[in-house]
Amino acid sequence: MKQSIESTNGFESYTEAVNWVTGLVAEKGMRPGLKRMEWLMKKLGHPERRLKFIHVAGTNGKGSTCAFLTNVLLRNGYDVGTFTSPYMTKFTDRLRYNGKDIEEEQLLALANEIKPLAEELARTELGHPTMFEVTTTIAILYFAKVVFPDYVVWEVGMGGRLDSTNVVLPVISIITNIGHDHKEFLGETLEEIAAEKAGIIKPGVPVVTTVEQPEALAVIERISAKHHSSLYRLGQEFSYEPISAELHRHIFTFESPFRRMKELQISLNGHHQFKNASAALMAIEVLRQYQALIIEEEDLYSALKDTFWPGRLELAGEQPQLLLDGAHNPEGAASLANALTTLYSYDRLHIMLGMISGKEHEAYLRQLVPLAHTLIITEPDFHKKYAAADLAYTAQEIVRELGSEVEIRVERDWRKAMEALQQMTGPGQLALVTGTLYLISDVRARLGGQAQNEKGW
Repeated sequence: MKQSIESTNGFESYTEAVNWVTGLVAEKGMRPGLKRMEWLMKKLGHPERRLKFIHVAGTNGKGSTCAFLTNVLLRNGYDVGTFTSPYMTKFTDRLRYNGKDIEEEQLLALANEIKPLAEELARTELGHPTMFEVTTTIAILYFAKVVFPDYVVWEVGMGGRLDSTNVVLPVISIITNIGHDHKEFLGETLEEIAAEKAGIIKPGVPVVTTVEQPEALAVIERISAKHHSSLYRLGQEFSYEPISAELHRHIFTFESPFRRMKELQISLNGHHQFKNASAALMAIEVLRQYQALIIEEEDLYSALKDTFWPGRLELAGEQPQLLLDGAHNPEGAASLANALTTLYSYDRLHIMLGMISGKEHEAYLRQLVPLAHTLIITEPDFHKKYAAADLAYTAQEIVRELGSEVEIRVERDWRKAMEALQQMTGPGQLALVTGTLYLISDVRARLGGQAQNEKGW
C-alpha cells in the first residue's frame, strides 16, 4: 500500500531539498547521540512505533546482510523497506521500498515536512539535527506514513548505541562483526567498539551475531544477558559449512537449532559472504519461529542466489577486467585479499585506491600492497578525503619494509587515475578500484555514463 504526501511551501525541487540535507554534513558535522532523534520522534507522534525493524550493525558486512534479508523477504511476498548507508549513486538509493528508490517528489515533500521541525529543534539547547538524523527521520516518515512495509531492514550508520537508527525498537537485532573503524567515535579496543555495536540490543529482543573474537563476543554476551535477549552465535547456536567457492557461485550448508539447509547458493563473491548470508538466514529462522514469518524454501534458495549488492567484489568491466570493492578498513582489506588470492586469476594486479581520514591506513595497506604490481593512489571527491601523498608515503614505507617491487603512482584526480588504470590493464590482468565507498560510487557513476553522482554519508 502506498500513500502520497503533497509538497507544501519550502523547498521547490528535489535538488534543493537534497542539497539542504547533505549540506548538513559539513555545516553540523557528526554528533552521536539520541536526544535529537527522540525529540523529533515525539514531535511527529512516534511514527517509528508503527514499524517492524530488523536492525543490522557491524563493522563490515552490514550492507550485504541487508541485501540478503531484503531479497528473501521480498521473494516470499512481503513488502520491505530498506535503509542503508552510504548511498552508491543517488541520495534516493539509500531509502528503498520493495527494491525501488524513494520517488524524488516524496523525498521533497518529506524534507519540507521536517525542515520546520529541524529549525525549531535548532532553537533548543539540543541544537540543529545532523545530516544523518534528518535522513533517518525522512526514512521513518516514508515507511510509516507513505508505503507501510511489513518489515524494515534497518542498517546502522556508525556504531550502534548512539547512532540515529537506534531510536527504534526492532523485532530482531543483528551484529555482523567487530573490527577497527571509526575509532575516534567508537573506541580504541575491540571491547569498546563491541560495546558500541551492542548498544542496539534491546530488552527481550533476540540477537544474531557472527562476531568471533572472544573479547568482543564476551561483551555482546554480557549485554544480551543483561537485557534477557536470546543470543544466536555463529559457531554455537548456528553454523555454516562451505562446500565450494567459485566466481559468482558459492555453495554452503547452513545449520540452526531449527533445521539444516543443504546446497545453498549465493552469487556475491568472497568467503566472507558465507557469514553475511548465514547471519541473514539465522535472523529469518528466528522470525519464522517466533514472529510467524512465512518463508517458502524454494523462494529462500532462489532469493539467496539472486542477491546482488553494488561495490562489493563487483565486476564492472571485462575488457579490461575491472573489479570494484568498497573495502575501507583492515578487516575489509583482509577479506578482499583473501578473495583476490582464492577466486581470481590474473597475471598482474593494478590497484587504484583512495581513502578518507580517520581510518587505519597502514593496517589496511599491509593487506593489499603485497598483492599489487601497480598502486595508483588518488583522492575521492569528499570533504574528509585523505591526502594521496600521505597515503603514498605510507605505502612506500611498507614496500621498502617488504622488499617488494610495487610501482606506486600518485594521481589526485580520480578521473585521471581511472584512465591510467584502464590504460595499463592488459589482457589477462586485473584492475581493482578499492577504498572508501565514496570513491567506488564516483567510479560506478562514471562507468554508468553519469557525469556526476550525489554525495552523502
